[in-house]
Amino acid sequence: MLIQYGQALNAYLYDVFVAKFDFWLAFGLVAQLLFTARFLVQWISSERAGQSVVPMAFWFFSMGGGFMTLIYGLAKREPVIIIGQGLATLIYVRNIMLIVKNRGKASKTLER
Repeated sequence: MLIQYGQALNAYLYDVFVAKFDFWLAFGLVAQLLFTARFLVQWISSERAGQSVVPMAFWFFSMGGGFMTLIYGLAKREPVIIIGQGLATLIYVRNIMLIVKNRGKASKTLER
């Protein structure tokens, strides 16, 4: 029974990641990696500061990865991705606008 499940999982993963590999799958994977990089940036910055901080790079990675994921969702006609990333990308852009607007003031964002 476990062998059958393993074979079924293997066939599924092969179908999803190998047989259907195309430009849009590669684009979507790069988008997800870019989006995930924001957490690494935030973690490293927080470790260096000794407290939880949100660096400006976090918002740029969020915006870039979110926008690329939105493009992927539009190309693949995925309504869940379109709605989720469409709204989230607007929030990322707005956060960047607020940070830039308040740059001279005491901002809560680390400038690294």
